[in-house]
Amino acid sequence: MLKIENTALLIVDIQGNLAHLMQGKELLFKNVQKLIKGIQVLEMPILWVEQNPRGLGPTIPEIADLLSDIRPISKMSFSSCRNDRFLQALNALNRKQVLVAGIEAHVCVYQTAAGLVGLGYEVQVATDAVSSRNLENKEIGLQRMKDSGVSLTSVETALFELIKVAEGEQFKEIIKIVK
Repeated sequence: MLKIENTALLIVDIQGNLAHLMQGKELLFKNVQKLIKGIQVLEMPILWVEQNPRGLGPTIPEIADLLSDIRPISKMSFSSCRNDRFLQALNALNRKQVLVAGIEAHVCVYQTAAGLVGLGYEVQVATDAVSSRNLENKEIGLQRMKDSGVSLTSVETALFELIKVAEGEQFKEIIKIVK
C-alpha cells in the first residue's frame, strides 16, 4: 500500500509533439493532471523528467503549468535511473515508494520503473496515466513492468490508497479532483 510519508510521484517525458501522438491523449492528459493535483493536495514530493528536451521539446503546458514550482530533470537515457541528477533528487527525498505516470509506456516509463525496482524501490504505475503511440505497445510496456515487479494501479486507486479515509479537507479536495 502506498503511504503519503513514503511515496513520491514521478512524471516521465510528457513532451512536445510526441505527447500529442499518444493513444487516448485527451484522457491521458486529464488523468495526469488529476494525479498531480491530488498529490499536491496531499503535499507529497513530485519529480519530473524530460527526455532530450532540445530534440523533443518541453513538457506540454497542460502538465508543466501544474509543476511551475519544480524544475524538470533533463535526461538522454530512456531510464531515469541512468541519470545522476535524477538519482540524487530521488535519494534526497528519502522515499521508498514511487508512483509513476508518463510516456511512452513501453520505453521510458518501462525502463525507469524496472530500474527503480532494481534499485529496491516499490513502484506503482498508474495505467490510466501512461500511454504509448499505440495500444499494443502500451500493453507490452505494462506487461513488462508487471513482470519486473512493478504494481499496476489507477489514478483514483492510488489517490484513495494514499488518503485512506473518507473524511477531512484533503478528502474533500481529492473528491473534487477525481469527479
